[in-house]
Amino acid sequence: MGIGLVNAHLAMGRAIEIAKTNGMGCIGLRNTNHWMRAGAYGLQAADAGCIGMCWTNTTPLMPPWGATEKRIGNNPMTMAIPRKEGHILLDMAMSQYSNGKLEVLQAGGETLPIAGGFDTKGNLTCDPGAILDSKRALPIGYWKGSALAIVLDTLAALLSAGQTTHDIGAQGDEHAVSQTYIAIDVTSLNGREMCERIVNGIIDDLHEVHESARYPGEGMLRIRRESEEKGVLVDEDQWKELMGMITD
Repeated sequence: MGIGLVNAHLAMGRAIEIAKTNGMGCIGLRNTNHWMRAGAYGLQAADAGCIGMCWTNTTPLMPPWGATEKRIGNNPMTMAIPRKEGHILLDMAMSQYSNGKLEVLQAGGETLPIAGGFDTKGNLTCDPGAILDSKRALPIGYWKGSALAIVLDTLAALLSAGQTTHDIGAQGDEHAVSQTYIAIDVTSLNGREMCERIVNGIIDDLHEVHESARYPGEGMLRIRRESEEKGVLVDEDQWKELMGMITD
């Protein structure tokens, strides 16, 4: 029941430690709390030269495919692959758009480029506000995203002997979630030179298709480098709210 970010960092650190000794480490963590940005723990593994995988279950946030009542979690997952020039990082929710993304688009008065959920009448919509009101986000890949969310929930609970999404929902608020952390010391298996050659070959081939084609995490890496050079971009309204909390 400790701070989710601290618990997550320690759990991935332990998985890395085991991987450095045995080639792979897997940690199940139960009764923890929200870990905030999942990608941070994948990058933690990649910085250590390991492939990193982690996921969490959540309170019910989506209806299973074919239903209207929320019963499955959004259950975000992360996969990270180490690379000298910038790690590959997949950090994704099980919904077409995360709640955070919907809130950002709503605040900016923008609509979604493709349908991201249902409105209160059960119609697919590109209006982020309507999806937030209905609380019926669309799973990625329709039935496939629904199935993946269910499997991740099951694995997290089994590997940690912790709570399922159903258990968490019965509490009334989201806490005591179950998580899984995996680290694989890929450089010890194939050597750093071969790993770099394989990963860079895939990325080079991707970039040859079109200048806009990018690997997972490439956009994040660009934003991070810009932030380090020019400063971090902060939403003006959120900054004012934060400063108000400090002065109060």
